[in-house]
Amino acid sequence: MLKIKNLEAGYGKLRVLKKISLHVEPGEIVTLIGANGAGKTTLLNTISGLIRASGGEITLKGENITKLAAEKIVARGCSLVPEGRQVFAPMSVRENLILGGYVQHAKGNKQFRDYLEHVFELFPVLRERQEQLAGTLSGGEQQMLAMGRALMARPALIMLDEPSTGLAPLVVKAIFGVIRQMRAEGNTVLLIEQNAKAALAVADRGYVLETGKIIVQGAAADLLANKDVQRAYLGREV
Repeated sequence: MLKIKNLEAGYGKLRVLKKISLHVEPGEIVTLIGANGAGKTTLLNTISGLIRASGGEITLKGENITKLAAEKIVARGCSLVPEGRQVFAPMSVRENLILGGYVQHAKGNKQFRDYLEHVFELFPVLRERQEQLAGTLSGGEQQMLAMGRALMARPALIMLDEPSTGLAPLVVKAIFGVIRQMRAEGNTVLLIEQNAKAALAVADRGYVLETGKIIVQGAAADLLANKDVQRAYLGREV
């Protein structure tokens, strides 16, 4: 589904990603864990075309997307749920969702209404509040809206950047339940999450990112059992 080889990117002269290589197979949930400033968000923004790579290659479903514009990457089947939700506050819930499905509408996809109904089935509260302004929703509801908006593009790969940030435990549990359901419905998921334990519990595999480099990778169960990972990211003294 996604293959990254020797990827480099940053901001001006600041090099953040340093020859990153990873892959995500169809139907997998893969998580990236690491401290703040490790380069996790920069990686997702580079994959999605918001930041231009300075080196390396990004391949999605066999196609090189390294130099494509962000909207073309969405049209190829890759959607990003950004950190901090970033919903369109002055617009209604329904308008946010419709905007998320623009690429499907532009293709003349006749199933557009079905996609909207599917999002409402995943997040019933969005159906109840579809005429409400997005900026008046709670943090958890805004996160659900951001995820629903990304799903409206019918992505093969959905990338989530810190979906649990600032949310109550019960809401976090619901969000991770939906992530599992996404995978069950055929989506491939690349997940960034500060809550490393929760991320590894839902993931098939994981990568540990430190100062722009991947330092550890493996099956999620192996990373959960790794003493260095436990000490650095799971809050355990070993």
